[in-house]
Parts: sequence; C-alpha cells; structure tokens
Amino acid sequence: MSAIPPRIAVVTDSAAGFPPGWLEGPGSARGITVVPVPVSIGGETLDQDDAALFRPLSVALAQGTDVRTSRPSPGRFEQVYRALETAGFDGIISVHLSGLLSGTVDAARLAAAAVDIPVEVIDTGTTGMAQGYAALEAAAALRAGLNLERSAAAAAMAGRGSALYVYVPSLDRLRRGGRISAAAGWLGSVLSVKVLLRVQEGRLVPLEKVRTPRRALERVEELVRADLATRDPAVELTVHHYGNEDQAAGVAGRLGAAAPVARISVAPCPAVLAAHVGLGVVAVAISGRAAPG
Repeated sequence: MSAIPPRIAVVTDSAAGFPPGWLEGPGSARGITVVPVPVSIGGETLDQDDAALFRPLSVALAQGTDVRTSRPSPGRFEQVYRALETAGFDGIISVHLSGLLSGTVDAARLAAAAVDIPVEVIDTGTTGMAQGYAALEAAAALRAGLNLERSAAAAAMAGRGSALYVYVPSLDRLRRGGRISAAAGWLGSVLSVKVLLRVQEGRLVPLEKVRTPRRALERVEELVRADLATRDPAVELTVHHYGNEDQAAGVAGRLGAAAPVARISVAPCPAVLAAHVGLGVVAVAISGRAAPG
C-alpha cells in the first residue's frame, strides 16, 4: 500500500482499536494520528495509548475497581491539529466514535473551529474497528486521489455501512456506566445472563439473551455469517477481545473458514470500550466499504 499523500492528514481516537502493528512501519494504518481517550482508574486519569493501559485496566476490571472514561479535551485535539498544520498539512479528516457513546466528536468539532486549516469531523456512529475501518477508508480515498470532502464522505459512508456485534459476559459494567439505560426494561433483572449487543444508530442495543458463554459465541458467529451473506467478499473483519485472546482467535478461525472475506484480524478491545464491557468481551467488527470514485 502506498503512503498517505502528505497534504491531508487522517486523525482518529483510540476507540478505533487498530490491531497490533497496524500503526507502525508498513502497517495498514500507518500515517493515521490517534488521540487517546482518557480512562480513569480508581480516580486516577490515564491519558495513554491502549498498550500501556492494558495491564492496569485489566487488573482494575478483575478487581472491580471503579473505571470511568471521558472525552479528550478540545485543547488536546487543537494541539494535534495545529501540530499537523505546522508539519505542512493543508487539511484534516478527523474520524471518531459515536457521539451517542462519547463526547469525543464534540471536542473534535470545537477544536476544528479553532484552527486555520479545514478539518472535516466525522461521527462514525460506531466504535472499535468498525470505526477504525472508516478511518482506513479515508486514508484509502486520499491515496486514490480524492479530495478532502470526498474522502471524508467515504469515511462517513464506511462508518454507516459497518457493523459491530458484541458478546458481553456480564452487564454490570455497562449498567454502572449507564450505557444500557435504554434497554433496562428489556433486560429486567437478568444481569447474570449473557447478552449479545449490536451498535445500531450510534448506540449499544441489546439483541438477545443467551444462557451460556458457548452458545453466546456460537450465536455471535451465526449473526456475523448472516450479515456477511449480504455483503461483498471484499469486506474485512476484526475480532476484539480483552483478556481472552485464545477465545477470540477461535472465533476468527471459524469465521474465516465459513465465510469469504478479504482479511480477518484479532485485536484487543479498545480500552475506552473495555472499560464499559469488562473482561471476556468478544466483539466482531465488519468493515463497511465505500469505494473511491
């Protein structure tokens, strides 16, 4: 893959959850700037990349420590945008997680209004690698020679066309964080039951209640295969995990054997999402492509 043209930059936030190595060297996401989403553990706010957060966050989730997330400040985004302007970029496409799940996109918009180069801010309406694939789509459109506006539109379309299916072993974290308040009546008092969720219209929406972890994973795979049957084989998948990589690798292997896709990757769940869904999550992101043209 050729490098991103130097005059338009792509920015995203750490909720994108790129697989290890994708941002370095010849990785698929090289050249994309990632702004960390802060995670607060036991009252201490950590503004680090996901690799540095993995151990303290895993321990906190296992011990039941209070974990919260917050948006990056507008000042943090402004600092990033101005640094890119100083580096010679003429414009920026800034691709972010759903505004219904976080205030990150609002902070980006405030910062965009404060800088002197055009910044197209995209609310992908999703998170995880469903969001990451939208950022990759912006980069691909730029490499194909599309301008700022058309490349941003390609990213927005990719976000809308993506899918994210999530298996959550325990709803306790989501309940405490208020991320399933709209589904409280549906869930009732069965917080011990395994639940499958999907990102829909920017929110985490419950799909089904399942009794056992094995059946939950089987059902996720069934849902993903049904979804893939409606898509072009050029789509990509990422299977997210947190503390259960072997389990996610098994899901990836079975999906790869059952459905024709361009690429399947396994990656840790982004810390900002793991903070709300907890250990043992398995989430499958399906890319939504918007072919440049």
